Amino acid sequence: QVLLVESGGGLVQAGGSLRLSCAASGPTPSRYVMGWFRQAPGKEREFVAAFNWNGDGAYYADSVEGRFTISRDNSKKSVFLQMNSLKPEDTAVYYCAGANLALIVTTPWRYDWWGQGTQVTVAS
Repeated sequence: QVLLVESGGGLVQAGGSLRLSCAASGPTPSRYVMGWFRQAPGKEREFVAAFNWNGDGAYYADSVEGRFTISRDNSKKSVFLQMNSLKPEDTAVYYCAGANLALIVTTPWRYDWWGQGTQVTVAS
């Protein structure tokens, strides 16, 4: 079982930046996808960004393209989400997730491991 623990959320003014971290522990398959999702109150969980651990590139939701960057630290089995130019509509609980898959997918139910979530609040 892979355990994911997020950190780095908080309150920020619109236009500001935050960096989320996700530390993974436990056995991981040879090929897997790591990503970030978010869920705002009263809304469904939505895809934010993900990459294939083999390094085939990252994929972003249109709403965050150009503002958010997903990255990783292989040695520490960590994943990061740098969020710049934050908007009030980015306010949500952000979840780190992993999927035992070779190709990036954007549907939450395809992901096997989830962190506990970290709150991001962007004030206008």
